[in-house]
Amino acid sequence: MMEDKKQPQMKHELGLLDGTMLVAGSMIGSGIFIVSADITRNVGSAGWLIVVWLITGFMTLTAALSYGELSGMFPKAGGQYIYLKEAYNKLIGFLYGWSFFAVIQTGTIAAVGVAFSKFTAYLIPAVSEDNILFQAGFVKISAAQLVSIGVILILTYINTRGVKSGKLIQTTFTLTKLLSLFGLIIFGFFALNSGTWHLNWSNAWSLHQLKPDGSFVEYTTAAAFGAIAASMVGSIFSSDSWNSVTFIAGEMRNPKRDVALSLFLGTMIVTLIYVAANVMYTSVLPLHEIATAEKDRVAVAASHVIFGHAGTYVIAIMIMISTFGCNNGLIFAGARVYYTMAKDGLFFKKTGTLNKFAVPEFGLWIQALVASILCLSGKYGDLLDMISFVVVVFYVLTIIGIYKLRITRPEIERPYKAFGYPVLPAIYIIMVITFCILLLVYKQTYTLWGLGIVLAGIPLYFIAKRNLGNEGENAADN
Repeated sequence: MMEDKKQPQMKHELGLLDGTMLVAGSMIGSGIFIVSADITRNVGSAGWLIVVWLITGFMTLTAALSYGELSGMFPKAGGQYIYLKEAYNKLIGFLYGWSFFAVIQTGTIAAVGVAFSKFTAYLIPAVSEDNILFQAGFVKISAAQLVSIGVILILTYINTRGVKSGKLIQTTFTLTKLLSLFGLIIFGFFALNSGTWHLNWSNAWSLHQLKPDGSFVEYTTAAAFGAIAASMVGSIFSSDSWNSVTFIAGEMRNPKRDVALSLFLGTMIVTLIYVAANVMYTSVLPLHEIATAEKDRVAVAASHVIFGHAGTYVIAIMIMISTFGCNNGLIFAGARVYYTMAKDGLFFKKTGTLNKFAVPEFGLWIQALVASILCLSGKYGDLLDMISFVVVVFYVLTIIGIYKLRITRPEIERPYKAFGYPVLPAIYIIMVITFCILLLVYKQTYTLWGLGIVLAGIPLYFIAKRNLGNEGENAADN
């Protein structure tokens, strides 16, 4: 018994500012600088571009406010894994945790790492993805891939040194990128071109496909809904990872209050920035230029208009800051899920131990390993597309869990209750189910592969459960 007492315990060192910076910092990566090009191609008008971001913002805020109730009920490490396990069973919780480890978190870390290296190449061309350092058959390793892996490993190492190191980077870089984004938006509005604005907004509510040559293709009613759903894949991923703060609840000083507040403040700040940034894009760039921006780099095109040739370097530095801080938040939070799963006997046993700095070091390193492999494979983008359907399915299952727990576990203290319950969570559920149905109709390949990744976790769950049972029998025999 004395040995157990000496085991390191998680330290309660994080406050409201830290939680808010983790939410905002994990959400803002490279998406806001890029995905508006694809959205514009799908919807073909300024009004619908903004509507897509507003719908996404409403969904994100509603989900975040609803998660506040769950965070108050279960104020401990693990976040969404804990909520799903408590509302349903260990299998549902495990399937989320497996998907989280296999691609959701690790794939996002890889994607953000590669985005960092791509924009670093603006300043240092030698680290470009075109600079192939090694090739053997179909395997190619570029300088950009090595830079992205280097960033992941550096941030992982820093986060193994304790919570204080990780939170210092998170707060510093998130505040820097928030101020930078505000600055870009403000300077953008000062550079507003009245002719461009009038051109973009004169026919703002016509929904159609915008072709590269500037021509339009009208949608049928059904295809229009499909186009909106396809557009939202990008905006939802740009707004994802808002739930990161729930994973580190075990290290918050006042988790029952601060997790819910962090969710609200962080998502609100990011939603306002995202909508304002897209309005700014339409004030300086004709819609056709947004849709056809080179490699979808809308922010680069806008920054060139605002700051001249130097704008390319301005935006490159901004995205480097943004992606570096984003990856720190993702790396910092992710390992806490594996830690909690290991405590339940559903993940590698060593993941459930803390190092001398009271952080799950083994979980951090295996997360870095998988993310690095995804960087080398070059398949992280495909995996993220495949999992988009699954991510929102788990979100909606979690929100439905609020209704279920109100009935089955009414005795649990709820220091904060879901805002607008039962109406707003119900609207969210309807919107997400509609989104999922549209994806099933119009993006079957991605959605079915995503489901396949999740279902692959079922045999793994029973293997883990059997091993846990064998350990229990051995302990009893001893």
